[in-house]
Amino acid sequence: MITQPIDLIEWMLPRHPRTPGRARVRLLRQAFDWQVPDESTEIAVLLISELVTNACHHARGPRDRLIGVRVLLPTCSVLRIEVSDASPELPALRQAALDDESGRGLELVAALATSWGAHPRGEGYVGKTTWCELDLPSPANPHD
Repeated sequence: MITQPIDLIEWMLPRHPRTPGRARVRLLRQAFDWQVPDESTEIAVLLISELVTNACHHARGPRDRLIGVRVLLPTCSVLRIEVSDASPELPALRQAALDDESGRGLELVAALATSWGAHPRGEGYVGKTTWCELDLPSPANPHD
């Protein structure tokens, strides 16, 4: 269970092909500020890229709806990424065929993240939130 976050950042981003790249850059900068270990940062960048890509390309909903991204450091040993979009359809793992050009993103998230999931957004909100958590090998300290 998540306790009061040590630190939290949030962005609202457009559903656009460049958005995953923008999210990666923003996460890289924040991870540096939080002193997240380099190897964990590389994994987190890949995770945020997959979740934001899914929200941009696969989420059904109005094209003008923004994607909400939250990155939390709830403890010094866990990094949590949440991506919200306007689609109520929850993501599910699927087995991509060998010749499929896409469809492996959630498999990658499941393999690299400590845990992941999705849930409908709270009352008064449209859509869902897909999240993942990554255990950090050594404490990150966002306040030094």
